[in-house]
Amino acid sequence: MSNVPVRKPNRLKNYDYSSAGAYLVTVCTDGHNQLFGMIASRGGRPEVAPTSLMQLSPLGKIVEAEIWQLSNTYDGVYVDCYVIMPNHVHMIIVIRNGGGRPKVAPTISRMMQQWKGAVTKKAKTTVWQKSFHERIIRNTDEYQRFVHNIHNNPSYWEKDRYFVGYKRPYAAPEASAPRRGELRSPDVQQDI
Repeated sequence: MSNVPVRKPNRLKNYDYSSAGAYLVTVCTDGHNQLFGMIASRGGRPEVAPTSLMQLSPLGKIVEAEIWQLSNTYDGVYVDCYVIMPNHVHMIIVIRNGGGRPKVAPTISRMMQQWKGAVTKKAKTTVWQKSFHERIIRNTDEYQRFVHNIHNNPSYWEKDRYFVGYKRPYAAPEASAPRRGELRSPDVQQDI
C-alpha cells in the first residue's frame, strides 16, 4: 500500500484533442518560479498597452521564440494570441481542418510536450511543471473573453492566481459577527 498521491486527470475523457477548434493553454514554471521576466509599472499612464508591461528575461525571449516556432511547426495549427507572464504562459492555439489532404493533426498534449522540450533544451535547465492546463473554447463569446484576458493579464499581475504573493479569494474570511452560541467580546463596538 503506497501513500503516493494520485493525480487527477485534467483532460476530457474520449475527446480528440487534435480536433479542429480553439484551445486556451496555460503552462506554468516548475515551482511557480518567476523565470520569464518582470511586470513593469505603468506609472499612471493609461496609454501604455498592458502587454507591453512584461519585460522579458533572456529565458522569456526563448519562450517567445518557441511560441512563434509552434505556429511554423505544424500545418493547420497557429497560436492566435499569447502572453508571457513572470511564471506562466497563456496562449490560444487554433487547429484548423486539413483543407483537402488528409493529415493526422497533432494533439494539444503532443504540441505542448514538444514545445516545452524545445524551451528546456535551449534553456539548458528544467523550466516547466509536469503538465499544463487547457480548455476547449466553445464559442465566440468565450473566445473573445479569453483574448481580452490574455491581452490584459499583465495589468492584473498582483491579482493573478499565479502571483507569488496572491491571496486566494476562496480563503475563509475572518468572522466579524459571533456565531450562534458565541459571546461577543465586550470591547467590540456593535453597529446599531
